[in-house]
Amino acid sequence: MVDDPSEYAWSSYRINALGKMSGLCTPHPEYLRLGKTQNERMENYRALFSCYVEGELLEDIRLSTNKGMAIGHDRFKDEIEKLTGRRLRPQKVGRPVGWRKEKDGV
Repeated sequence: MVDDPSEYAWSSYRINALGKMSGLCTPHPEYLRLGKTQNERMENYRALFSCYVEGELLEDIRLSTNKGMAIGHDRFKDEIEKLTGRRLRPQKVGRPVGWRKEKDGV
């Protein structure tokens, strides 16, 4: 979409990373934990964007986001499923094997 996150007009990046003033954005607890001072928080926030995500990782992120699934190792997914009670991995698509026999009673 853009080469730099500060170029995207609908992002809070300019507020959180560059200190632009706006009445539309309130610092959330995760942002406030990035540092004790505003400058420290902005520096640490910018560091979060220092890596460019592309290729297979980007595709995995998009696929997981679109399906509402978790991305990470199996242990992480197990913990999140246990905590939330939600299935966070895709299931096999299609009808289960043998479904016609069960339906027809054969």
